[in-house]
Amino acid sequence: MKITSRRIERLPPYVFADVNAHKMRLRRQGADIIDLGMGNPDQPTPAHIVEKLVEVAGDPKSHRYGPSQGIAALRAAICRHYRRRFGVDLDPDTEALATIGSKEGLAHICLALLDPGDLAIVPNPAYPLHLYGVAIANGNVLSLPLRPEKEFIPEIRMVARELWPKPKMMIFNFPNNPTTATVDPAFFEEIVDFARRQEIIIIHDMAYSDIVFDGYEAPSLLQVKGAKEVGVEFYTMSKTYNMAGWRVGFCLGNPEVIEALKTIKHYYDYGIFTPIQVAAIAALDGPQDCVVQAAEIYRSRRDVLVEGLNRIGWPVFKPKASMFIWAQIPEKYRYLGSMRFALKMMEEAEVAVSPGIGFGDMGEGYVRISLIENEHRIRQAVRNIKRAFF
Repeated sequence: MKITSRRIERLPPYVFADVNAHKMRLRRQGADIIDLGMGNPDQPTPAHIVEKLVEVAGDPKSHRYGPSQGIAALRAAICRHYRRRFGVDLDPDTEALATIGSKEGLAHICLALLDPGDLAIVPNPAYPLHLYGVAIANGNVLSLPLRPEKEFIPEIRMVARELWPKPKMMIFNFPNNPTTATVDPAFFEEIVDFARRQEIIIIHDMAYSDIVFDGYEAPSLLQVKGAKEVGVEFYTMSKTYNMAGWRVGFCLGNPEVIEALKTIKHYYDYGIFTPIQVAAIAALDGPQDCVVQAAEIYRSRRDVLVEGLNRIGWPVFKPKASMFIWAQIPEKYRYLGSMRFALKMMEEAEVAVSPGIGFGDMGEGYVRISLIENEHRIRQAVRNIKRAFF
């Protein structure tokens, strides 16, 4: 009897699950693995946010089902945040929707917008869900290569107008995961103009908007005139406020797209636990010094890791944003490929990283290194890598 669906068969083995399983095997054998693999924030959620969660959780009325699109007060709070942060006006009733983390929203928006066989433009390498969310919805992916000689910025001119079927949507992510590439508002202006002319929906995943360094400020897609006519943006609390496990995100922008996603969510879920939503309001409307402090921690770790790797002979560049380093595998080890190299790093240097192949075939030859350990452990990781490889 055939049990699984064809959509399951379209999904390749999840590379990062294999890496994590290998990491756990080595740890059970006594290895002190320094985990720079998964992008999982290690800092605590700010105290005032936790305190609000505890306060509201004590009220039995907050334990009931909530609206799948998020409570009105939370949708109003994210709209206030966008007004303060980006100068963007949003209608909380028609242009804002809360999601159970941006990952849930991104997966469901593919189901809401794509019919079987529809084409979606997705940069490559990419966050895996950007590629496979389309596949799960029985859509097809047109890969848009991100090349180092172009600083990993996609060239929209590469998309031919004669494509058939005509692409229905484009998925972008800046600051980028995994390449750490950043863009300026002019890039989004070009994207919006292209989308309007070609009648394509833009989906922008902005998970790392506030982890920025050296004076760089990440623009919002919605700052561009006419952006709400052609697209939506996902914003998440996970990295900005160290709330990864809380699962709070938002979809913002085009009312028709918001309505389609809301319809799907009505059938799939009852939304986020109400005390978490109220705590998220406290985060958005409360003091923002915690956001600045989080970015400063990542900047300091970035400097320690980048300077350390360059010093031992592994040349890597210093990103202006995100919580990652996108590192080309040292030349003498490139024959291994990213998966074998990542496993070799775990076994011989006791350092876990993410193989680039897990982000698409254009990620081969690279590893993604996360800034999720303290500076002492990062220095230890550099020493281990030097001993094992240099």
